[in-house]
Amino acid sequence: MAASAPATDDSASPSADPARAQAVELDKLLADSGDSRSTVINAVADVKGCDNLPQAAKNLRDAAKQRTELVTRLSGIAVDQLPQHAALTTALTKAWQASASADNHYAAWADQTAGKKGCKKGQARTTGQTQAGNRASGTASTEKTKAAGLWNAIAKTYGLTERQPTQL
Repeated sequence: MAASAPATDDSASPSADPARAQAVELDKLLADSGDSRSTVINAVADVKGCDNLPQAAKNLRDAAKQRTELVTRLSGIAVDQLPQHAALTTALTKAWQASASADNHYAAWADQTAGKKGCKKGQARTTGQTQAGNRASGTASTEKTKAAGLWNAIAKTYGLTERQPTQL
């Protein structure tokens, strides 16, 4: 019976807080999540301006791949001890899936823009891909706002980095 006493003492110490450990792991993942944002913004600006279209399409597809990898990584970490973990993981998953979808639509728009009559006076024509990308981007923004609110409550509790929706 005495052998179980140290385990009880350990679990009472702050360093053995499983929720804190999960929050730290999620914080590391979130730190990677904003990496492609500036690349995507620049690539979309290039497409709009009919500039550097093949590279813009590649950068957008790479960003989509990274966001899909974030979803995979998220599913591989335990967050069940965190408050509102189901809502948080749902919002992050939807946000990153929508971002990946937007990136892929914008990449297809870049491909279309590079084709015949894709540009008029240095501006890309709006296509169905543009509109689909804009819709997916809107969904991503909504879900990132939800996720940021949920995450920031956890971050405050554990002294971790708070994030704006645009950093997710």
